[in-house]
Amino acid sequence: MQQALHTLTRVADTIDRRTGPAGELALRRDGEHYEIIANGVFLMDTRGGCSERLLITAAAERMPAGEPMLIAGLGVGFSLRAALDHLAVGSVVVVEREPAVIEWNRGPLRSQHADALTDPRVTCVRADFLAWLSQSDDRFGAICLDIDNGPEWTVSPENAELYTETGLASLARRLVPGGVLAVWSAAASETFAARLRAVFDNVEALPVQVPRGEPDVVYLGYPPR
Repeated sequence: MQQALHTLTRVADTIDRRTGPAGELALRRDGEHYEIIANGVFLMDTRGGCSERLLITAAAERMPAGEPMLIAGLGVGFSLRAALDHLAVGSVVVVEREPAVIEWNRGPLRSQHADALTDPRVTCVRADFLAWLSQSDDRFGAICLDIDNGPEWTVSPENAELYTETGLASLARRLVPGGVLAVWSAAASETFAARLRAVFDNVEALPVQVPRGEPDVVYLGYPPR
């Protein structure tokens, strides 16, 4: 997600409208750009995407080379494209719970990420991330979370479990030795950074300036090198 949620004021052409697990989703086109609207509120678009790409590249630069990467949240495909373009990343598993988001990325949005979902290195799973995680024993060189507006601003209340010390420790156990956890946030949270430090030996917070409001932040947790 590119910024904290805000009410949509710009008029754009609605291409598709669906009802999914989180309610109503709409795909809109504004010139050459696309917007995804959730329950009438702006969620993400194809303008910019610097922090989504940084979520991936920062993790890839620190993960053991050649290991698989897990991305929670497909969005508009910027994160997936960044993973495929980085030489350190092996295969990629992306988990997305909204069927419409997957279909749009296979359709109108594919031009934004060079049809990344067709890459043979990609496994796209349609599932709630928490539910999928509870049923998977796979381990990854990096786990990149972008399913909420941040640790303190979850889209679904149950997602808050991921950002507790218990949830972070569970994610750490899904990493291979030397693996990295990366978390996207629409704003800084020292409380969350403290929880990360309780689980990981090295913690970084990388701010990304945005046109309006507080910077986005990419949090990283990984073992010392």
